[in-house]
Amino acid sequence: MERRSLPRRLLSRPELGAVIGAVALFVFFALVADSFLRAGSVSTVLYASSTIGIMAVPVALLMIGGEFDLSTGVMVTTSALVSSMFSYQMTANVWVGAGVSLLVTLAIGFFNGVMLVRTGLPSFIITLGTFLMLTGLNLGLTKMISGTVSTKTIADMEGFPSARAVFASELTLGNVGLQITVLWWLGLVALATWILLRTRVGNWIFAVGGGAESARAVGVPVARTKVGLYMGVALAAWISGQHLLFNYDVVQSGEGVGNELIYIAAAVIGGCLLTGGYGSAVGAAVGAFIFGMANKGIVFAQWNPDWFKFFLGAMLLLATLLNAWIRKRAEASR
Repeated sequence: MERRSLPRRLLSRPELGAVIGAVALFVFFALVADSFLRAGSVSTVLYASSTIGIMAVPVALLMIGGEFDLSTGVMVTTSALVSSMFSYQMTANVWVGAGVSLLVTLAIGFFNGVMLVRTGLPSFIITLGTFLMLTGLNLGLTKMISGTVSTKTIADMEGFPSARAVFASELTLGNVGLQITVLWWLGLVALATWILLRTRVGNWIFAVGGGAESARAVGVPVARTKVGLYMGVALAAWISGQHLLFNYDVVQSGEGVGNELIYIAAAVIGGCLLTGGYGSAVGAAVGAFIFGMANKGIVFAQWNPDWFKFFLGAMLLLATLLNAWIRKRAEASR
């Protein structure tokens, strides 16, 4: 078998464009913002990246499988609300609330997946419906149970310190303080990469994204794969939700709306195709890192933050064009 050269192998990697963009953005902010390279700034950038990356990684796997999930942003909030309100109302150990929240969140992911495979409707419609239902439930149930749009404090309840240590603690590495979400993020990237590149399930994900009917014809369990991908997204939403709760103690019921687009954009910047069958977990992680750098780099450069969304939109378009160009070059060099 012919051995491909290093440049050809690099061109075939879906995350190449994102890596180039991340390096360019890092150099840019290092030059224009004096405080960008300080230890505290690095910690802030990594934290902002991790809160996006925890969700962007499973969203990327779902997109490789050919589907979308527009309910991810509010699902994170739902996870936090269920955990908080169950613990408070039942005066239970907060770990009990977290366990109930895990079951509820996984059930939402299971619902999305089963509705998709049973009805044949586009994932856009299915998850848009879930997004709207969860948005209403988050606000309506929180006001009905708590009397306000936010949950009650659970900081004095049993199990809170240990749960905070797992989901919202800070570690020190040299001179840099790292939120534990960075470790959750890196762990999910490693797990997702192993699944995609080293397991049969990874082959199934690429196959169903490339063409569900063709995959089914060669024995790929299309329905189980897609349901599993949606439950993987739900698991990450639970992790993010528990961080949201145990980091801030209370949860606002209206949070999360719009974050689903950021997760999808991070995956797209990282090289995932909207048509499915192509992408990587590493690329999604780099895409999240680009968002984190842009978000905090603008602040460190002392620019008007009102331009942040414009900057992100421009980055999304440029990264998509760069990824498309790299992919065409890779196909031409084969």
